[in-house]
This record gives sequence, C-alpha cells and structure tokens, in this order.
Amino acid sequence: MRLSIVVTTAESRFSAVAFRGDLAGNLARVKRLGYQGVELSFRDPKTVDVAGLKVLLEKHDLPVVALATGRAWGEDRLSFTDRDPAVRQRTSVRVAEYLDLARDLNAMIILGLIRGRIPDGVKPAVARRWARDAIRRAADTGARHDIRLVIEPINRYETNFLYNIDETLAFLEEVDRPNVGILADTFHMNIEDASISGSLQRAGRSLFHVHVADSNRWAPGCGHLDFTEVLATLHAMRYSGYVSVECLPKPDPESCPRIAIATLRKAASLAARRR
Repeated sequence: MRLSIVVTTAESRFSAVAFRGDLAGNLARVKRLGYQGVELSFRDPKTVDVAGLKVLLEKHDLPVVALATGRAWGEDRLSFTDRDPAVRQRTSVRVAEYLDLARDLNAMIILGLIRGRIPDGVKPAVARRWARDAIRRAADTGARHDIRLVIEPINRYETNFLYNIDETLAFLEEVDRPNVGILADTFHMNIEDASISGSLQRAGRSLFHVHVADSNRWAPGCGHLDFTEVLATLHAMRYSGYVSVECLPKPDPESCPRIAIATLRKAASLAARRR
C-alpha cells in the first residue's frame, strides 16, 4: 500500500488540507513522515514553476499522484455546469491547463466540484450533458498523453450531482472514456454509501484513486471508521493505486499527518493478517 497526502501552496477556502504554504518545507516534512507521494493543489496551473517544482520533488523522491482542481472551483467559481456558457468555456480552458501540468508531472486530474452542480432553473439532464461533454473533451485530450481523470462523488451537503459511488458509476457509462474513473473518499462515502467496502467493490476496475479521512473529516484514527476493513477490501480488489490523506488539519496541523500515517500503517498491518 502506497500512501500520499494533499499539499497546497496557499491558504484556500477548502479546509481539508493538512499541509499549506511553504512548499519546500512541506515536501521535506511529507518525506520525513514516510509518505510516498503527494497530491498537489494549485489554483492556476500557469503560475507553477514546473522546473523548480521538479527539482523539489526529485530531491525528496516524491511523485505527484494527482492534481486537485478544487481551488479553481472554490476561489474562481469555475464549473462545467454553470448557467453561463462563458464560465463553462473558461472551466474547460482551466482544466486543459491542469492537463498540461499533469503531463509534465505524470499525474492524474481530480474532478471534484469543478464538474459542477445542477443549477436552479436548469434541467438535470441538461446540466448532466454539459458535464459529460466537457469531461469527454478533457479525457480525449488527456488520452493523448496517458493522463487519467477521476470523478469524486461528494456528499449531498456539498453538491446535488454525483454524490455516491453508484450514481457516479452510471455517469461513467455515459462518459464512456477508459481514462476516466472514480476517486472514492471515505468521508463522503460514510455519509452517502450504505457500505464503504461494498461500494469500493462495486467500483472495481473503475476505482483509480482513494482519499481517506475519518468520519469527522479529521485524520484517520480520530473518528469511527474501520480503516483495517477499508484497506483489506482494497487489497482483496488488488487495488494498486495510492491511498491519499485528505482531511482537516485536526486535532492540529502538526499531529494530523502523523496520526494519519500511524493509523494507516497499523490498519495495513492488521489487514495483511486477514489474507
């Protein structure tokens, strides 16, 4: 099992990130703690010093597992389903820029809330078509460089579109692109999915990436989720991707990543005994 954690370069409206700010210092700490990869969150991919970033990543031997697009939604309100076609177009342009960066870093792209919600006054079928067509175009661009995209089901309190694994699997059939899969997040699944293990199993080969946070969105080990069961399920599925910590910096930013990796390592050890 390979573990990664989310790192962002600045304060943002999205609070479920343990590492913020000083990228060089945070990458060093991620490596020291024993994580094997990072997810990076940039608001605007064009502002990234790719050469300098690669130097830092190589120094710490940390691959970029995925690029998050959440700040483009949270800070710039970009969305594939906005009522304004100009916003939808800007969203597609921004995602194309994320794809350029993903090509340079050999990373996948996460489509969370940037995929959009169903706006008031817009028929669900229309919003669904806007999202589907935009994701198809992005996937076709990504396929030229072997880039995968993942759609993250997000709970009903944050969106009204694609909030559980089964709904997202049905949407994937509409998208119909082999390089588009699912990102399963234990925090959202605890709200929306009757069985986390059952939903992971149904996702099957469409499961490209996994986020972990506990039931309260704190570090794994600070709530009631059974991460031994989660990791045992992933092992039984022969899941070969990363398990990535995306949680609130709780109980505090310093102890959060330490608690998370200790919990996950213990869970992995216990899961191994079930084999």
